[in-house]
Amino acid sequence: MRTVLVIGIGAGDPEHLTLQAVDALRRTDVVFVIDKGEAKDDLLALRTEILRRHRPDGEHRIVVAPEVDRNRGADVVHDDARYRDVVVDWQDRRAELYRTMLETELAEGQTGAFLVWGDPSLYDGTLRLLDRVLADAPGGDWRVESIAGISSVAALAAAHRLILNRVGRPVLITTGRRIAEGMPDDVDDVVVMLDGRTAFATLPPRQRAELHVYWGAYLGTPDQLLVAGPLDEVCDEILQVRAAARERKGWIMDTYLLRRGAEDR
Repeated sequence: MRTVLVIGIGAGDPEHLTLQAVDALRRTDVVFVIDKGEAKDDLLALRTEILRRHRPDGEHRIVVAPEVDRNRGADVVHDDARYRDVVVDWQDRRAELYRTMLETELAEGQTGAFLVWGDPSLYDGTLRLLDRVLADAPGGDWRVESIAGISSVAALAAAHRLILNRVGRPVLITTGRRIAEGMPDDVDDVVVMLDGRTAFATLPPRQRAELHVYWGAYLGTPDQLLVAGPLDEVCDEILQVRAAARERKGWIMDTYLLRRGAEDR
């Protein structure tokens, strides 16, 4: 039996790691890392710090592979059909990368681990890709385990001291691509992730006028940024802060809550 752990490592703070995740790390023989390049050295640094704290014995190997290329140009971002094609192609090539890493680097009886940002269940495709890869993998039995982590959604709520759900009302978690179509009429609390297009700034004026926004970037890290207030009043501030941060670091990960009415937090 070979075991593959998918461990949620939180939104950026090494202390986000749960006791269950620490225990999982301590039984790991091989840690698989996807190198996303110099622009995202901070992501690699978090993984390195987590291993330094919780596997100081050094009795594990780290296997690093370069990220597979993906077209993120504006022509793709703004074309839903092309975007889906690009994502499917990227997932196929990432799956082949996983297959090669696992079959060549993880021996029978060993445990390997992928350390994923946030929580494996929320906008992370590692579990799905592993199911594809291992469904017909040769060389014996495989087992995949998912270890929950603190998501950027939870980190955002904590940073702004929010309760996401209001009494008797739903919460929607979606992407910037979806919210660009407009705020849904039947949901008053919407958490938005993966918004490279800053869709909140393009909502219809009527919707913007009735919304509060609670925005956060680099949540849990020393670079954490927070802005909150009526969307019409703080929209430009968020755009400026976000653009400056992205220019400075070369990347940005942000999440925000859009809420109709702020009298009931």
